[in-house]
Amino acid sequence: MTNMTKDYYKILELTEFCTEQDIKTAYRRLARKWHPDIAGNTEEAVKRFKELNEAYEILSDKTQKTNYDTARRYYNYSSTQKQSEKNTTNPNTKTYSQNQTQNTESKKENFYFNWEELISKYMQHTNQDNKKTTSQNSFPKRGSDINTDVEVTLLEAINGTTKVINMLHTQVCPKCAGRKFVNGNVCPHCKGKGETSDYKKFSVKIPAGIKDKSKIRLSGEGEKGLNGGSNGDLYITVHIKAPLDYTTEGLNVLKTVTITPYEAVLGENITVKTPDGNVTVKISPNTQNGQKIRLAGCGLNSNGKVGDMILTVEIQIPKSLTNEEIELYKKLKAVSKVKI
Repeated sequence: MTNMTKDYYKILELTEFCTEQDIKTAYRRLARKWHPDIAGNTEEAVKRFKELNEAYEILSDKTQKTNYDTARRYYNYSSTQKQSEKNTTNPNTKTYSQNQTQNTESKKENFYFNWEELISKYMQHTNQDNKKTTSQNSFPKRGSDINTDVEVTLLEAINGTTKVINMLHTQVCPKCAGRKFVNGNVCPHCKGKGETSDYKKFSVKIPAGIKDKSKIRLSGEGEKGLNGGSNGDLYITVHIKAPLDYTTEGLNVLKTVTITPYEAVLGENITVKTPDGNVTVKISPNTQNGQKIRLAGCGLNSNGKVGDMILTVEIQIPKSLTNEEIELYKKLKAVSKVKI
């Protein structure tokens, strides 16, 4: 039963209309002040620290706080009524015999007893409800599922790969079941957070041919179940990182390469990046814009089959030319006999 002789708001130096954040801030401030390690392991410090924990446990829980506030109002009303009856004097009050006075006082005491009995019954009923809730909470509960993402390259998606994922698991504290307190004291396991977190590594096999945004399920690797309930699952969404400089057509890789006009006319060796690394490609003299060059075996590799890389040549004129280059183009124009 909640101790109605203790004013938990007064213990935390608060009013009834304080906010949830006010309660947390006040508790932290006073807990630091009265912690036995700081205030000394005296009888007063231990008592005050225990009262702070008791007050915070009640007021930080919405259900318990509502029950406490209701019972507290009944208790204060009853106490005020008693004091008011004792302090009230009326000059017109009739004189009673001793027996009559005793009977009247007896009736008053019975009246006040009924109020206190009502509070007691209310709190007993609340405790019974809490016991039912606790009993219900003792049933096995499945842990929540966890979702995360992993990114793979296009080549990894085609051929399959293995990825290592480092996951932060957050779960309800197994010692205090999320209540933050154990026997009126801050839970030593979660330090009053109500939950615990730790990192765990998973080695995830990405199957060959997986599609973008496919999900991989790891059974039982989610949050832990409560009271013997089964664990949740871990769902991993696979994202295929699109290549920035080429597209694919089956196992073939399609890529555009840019060359200058003089490289197209005179020919040149250029470096091209393929899925398996860089290769040197010879641009033949008089190469035309849009011309295709096939690099056999430089495409994607899957199940023993290898595609090609198909290059499309794009001739680009530099955006800025020097005066000397412009003069050379003028000379080229003058001597050129080719009509397009």
